[in-house]
Amino acid sequence: MPPERGEVLVRAGVEADLPALAELYNHYVRETSITFDTEPFTPEQRRPWLLSHPEDGPHRLLVARDAPARADAADDALLLGYATSSPFRPKGAYATSVEVTVYCAPHAGGRGIGTLLYEALFAALAKEEVHRAYAGIAQPNEASARLHARFGFRHIGTFTEVGRKFGRYWDVAWYQKDLDRKDLDRD
Repeated sequence: MPPERGEVLVRAGVEADLPALAELYNHYVRETSITFDTEPFTPEQRRPWLLSHPEDGPHRLLVARDAPARADAADDALLLGYATSSPFRPKGAYATSVEVTVYCAPHAGGRGIGTLLYEALFAALAKEEVHRAYAGIAQPNEASARLHARFGFRHIGTFTEVGRKFGRYWDVAWYQKDLDRKDLDRD
């Protein structure tokens, strides 16, 4: 069992993170309605997803890991979670909008990992040409709704019974965060 508290390292996701990222995501695929994927992924299947999130630009992948006890043991640091900003839609006019998400490892609940990841993600996005951030939250998920509210997201609507998983239909509530980039609004 990992320690309750300790130093957490947040950094860009890299190729070496793929096995742990796939394992974490697959937990949510198999066990929850939080994602509407229904089949687990191999690390190789997740590689295009990882590569679509470079270290800079508006589409990021940040990982949180327990800081290793030794500098040469960085690969042994336990994955605590990850956050992404991805294209909201593929059409050009949507380029200044992103969809964001955060996933925390089941063993990392209550440690503030989601908050830490979103702080880092929104600090990075503040330097990019991003006007709006959107988050879709499968319902019910009070913890995610609280996290997003804490970061200034507001509920803008709910798609009812939009996904079917585990033999039932699920709603998705959509949230929006207005990113304060007045310097970009001069058009």
